[in-house]
Amino acid sequence: MQIVDPSQAESVDLSHPDANFFGKPLFEDPSARALSRVGVVDVGSNSVRLVVFDGAARSPAYFYNEKIMCALGSGLSETGRLNPAGRTRALNALRRFQRLAQGMDLPGLSVVATAAVRDADDGPAFCEEVRRETGLKLWVIDGREEARLSAQGVLLGWPGSYGLVCDIGGSSMELAEISQGRVGRRVTSPLGPLKLQDVKGGKKGRTAHIKEVMNGLQDEMGAQRDRLFLVGGSWRAIARIDMHRRGYPLHVLHEYRMSARSVAATVKYIAEADLEDLRSACRISSARMSLVPLATEVLSRLVKTFKPKDIAISSYGIREGMLYEQMPQRLRDRDPLIESCRFAEAKDARMPGFGKQLYGFIHPIFKSAPLAKKRLVKAACLLHDVSWRAHPDYRAETCFDNATRANLGGLKHSERVYLGLALLHRYTNKREGTRFEDLLGLLDEKEQKEAEVLGKAMRFGAMLWMTQGAQRGTMRWFPKKKLLELRLTPDMVPLYGEVAEARFMSLAGSLGAEVDVKAAR
Repeated sequence: MQIVDPSQAESVDLSHPDANFFGKPLFEDPSARALSRVGVVDVGSNSVRLVVFDGAARSPAYFYNEKIMCALGSGLSETGRLNPAGRTRALNALRRFQRLAQGMDLPGLSVVATAAVRDADDGPAFCEEVRRETGLKLWVIDGREEARLSAQGVLLGWPGSYGLVCDIGGSSMELAEISQGRVGRRVTSPLGPLKLQDVKGGKKGRTAHIKEVMNGLQDEMGAQRDRLFLVGGSWRAIARIDMHRRGYPLHVLHEYRMSARSVAATVKYIAEADLEDLRSACRISSARMSLVPLATEVLSRLVKTFKPKDIAISSYGIREGMLYEQMPQRLRDRDPLIESCRFAEAKDARMPGFGKQLYGFIHPIFKSAPLAKKRLVKAACLLHDVSWRAHPDYRAETCFDNATRANLGGLKHSERVYLGLALLHRYTNKREGTRFEDLLGLLDEKEQKEAEVLGKAMRFGAMLWMTQGAQRGTMRWFPKKKLLELRLTPDMVPLYGEVAEARFMSLAGSLGAEVDVKAAR
C-alpha cells in the first residue's frame, strides 16, 4: 500500500484506501505489543544515549531517555584512538544502562556504535571490554548503514516522505535519499564537528575541505531539490538558536521548518553572538555549543550545494530507525498521528470508540475539506475526551498544551496549533486571554475560525452519548445557504436539552448559519 504523506498531500477523498482512518487499530495486535518496551543504545562520537520506547502506538512514546556526553571521538583524527576519558565515561554509562534495562525487565538492549568506534584503532578492544564488563554486544555499523537507520527514523515520523536526510554526528555526516517509504542512495562523509576540529589551516582550510567533500557528496547523490531533513544534535541546537532569533513561539523541534534564507541569517547571528550568552538563552549544553560554530560551516555549504525547497528538523533519527526496523510492515504503513490518537482514546477516554461516532456525526460540516484537514478532524475527535481527568478550570488549556507539545509524528507546527485550538474549543467558547495566544499566529484567521467550528461541533456532539445500537440524529451543513440542519431521532430527543441546544446554537453562530431543527418521526 502506498502511503500518502499528509504534510505533502493536498486533497484525497476519504473513500481512497490510503485514507484508512478507521481500519482496525494495531496497538493490541501481538506483533505491535512486542514493541511495547524496546530499548536501544546509540554509542556515538559525541554522546552515548539510552532510549526505551513504547512503540506499539506507531508514534513512539519515550518511556525512558538518558544521554551522557562522552566525546569518544575527540582527538581521534590525531591519535587514531578513542578519547581515553570519553572511553571511561562511555563504559560507565553502558554499565548503568544495562542495569536500568534489567530493572525495567527489558528483553534486551540493541546497541549500535557509529563513526568513532568504527574508525578507532582501539574500537575492537573497546567493544570487547564492553562485552566483558556488561554483557552487551556492540554492533559497529558502517556509514551507509548509519545513513539507512537515520533515514528510517525520519520515515517513522513522516511515512511516505521524499527528500534528502542529513544526519550529523560528532565524527561523521551521512546523507540518504527517501522516497515513497523507502531509503535509496546513501553515503557517509567525515564532516562531523569533532573531525573538523583537526583540519589544518583554520577556517580557511575547513572551508576548502568542507566544499571539496560536499561536492563529492553531490556527485554521488545527484540532484536533491526536495525537502532536506536534518537529524542530529548539532542541527537541533542550530534550530533552537533560529527559534530564539526569530522569537518563534512553539518550542517543539520536531517538524520545525527553516529556509535557506533563515539558515544564512542564523549562521550570521551565531557568528556575531556571545556564545555563552546564546547557550544560556537557548538551553544548550556547553559540550554541544562548542560544536555549533563548526556545524554552521557544514550547514551553510550543505544548503548552498543541494538547494533544498525547504528544510525540516527531525527529532527522529538512528534510534527511532532501530525501532522502525522492528516494526511489521502493516504497522509502518499506518498514519502515526491517527494510530497514536486511537491508542490515547483507548487508554484514557471515558467512552473508547465514541470518537469514531463523533467524527461521523460532525463530518458533514467538513465534507468538502481536503484529506489533510479531515485527518486533523479525525484526530481531534479521537482526542476530544482524553483529558477529562484534568481540573475543569484548566481542562481547555490542558488539551491545547497536550496537542501542541505531545510527541506526535506527522504533524506540522501549524497543524499542532490547529488541533490544540480545536480541542480548547471543545471545552470553552473563548480563546482570548489564554497563555497560548502567541501561538495562534501560526494560523491565519480562516484556520482559527475552522478550528473553532471543529471544537464547537465536538462540544455539541459530545452531549449526545448513546448506547450501542441507538439511532442517532444527523447534522447537515449547506454552506451556500448558510443553513445548519439538525434532525433528531426519537432516541436523541431526550438528549437535546437546554445545554445541548445552547451548544448547537453556539456552533451555528461560529458558522454564521441559520438553523433548522426537527424531530424525525
